[in-house]
Amino acid sequence: MMDALLKAALDEAMDPAGYRADFEQHVADGTAPLPPGGGYSADYTKLNLARSRRIEKTLRVLPHVKAALERAPAQTWLVMTEMWCGDSAQNLPVIIALAALAPAIDVRIVRRDTHLELMDRYLTNGTRSIPKLIAFDAAGHACFTWGPRPAAAARLVLDNKTKPEAERLDKDALAEALHKWYATNAGADTQAELAELLGACDR
Repeated sequence: MMDALLKAALDEAMDPAGYRADFEQHVADGTAPLPPGGGYSADYTKLNLARSRRIEKTLRVLPHVKAALERAPAQTWLVMTEMWCGDSAQNLPVIIALAALAPAIDVRIVRRDTHLELMDRYLTNGTRSIPKLIAFDAAGHACFTWGPRPAAAARLVLDNKTKPEAERLDKDALAEALHKWYATNAGADTQAELAELLGACDR
């Protein structure tokens, strides 16, 4: 049986079309929510929308991933995210595109900052990093999680943190390096990692 926190999030969640319409409306109105503590602007959220649109147009799903999706067991993917999140702009369009190829997968999306208690169950190295995908089966049991970024991208960020302070990239330079990685990778690692996890909901 699905627990109360997960059920509450699912009850409030949007489908991909609803989330996209909300995203576009907030950008058009200049009312997109900003992260706690600032650090991002409305212009950055607008850029994230442009990134998402580009990925939707250019993404090529790998043949072995498409095959895995077509035979995936029934599952729901609940994605916690925020419009200002650069990693989400790169990964959420891939997640949505993959689920669209899987007859048995349903995607629902919620804002992280309205579900912090649930988010705090799925921290990454002690942080509320997003996007975070929680997959659960037809019985409501969580069977795997993914996020906030593919392993190779996570290593890029971690390696920067472990360098001597004088050699570390600052926030803007690190973001630039990370988005260059995403552009070169073209969603391949996100696809492959999710394809590897699909079967967990059939155990």
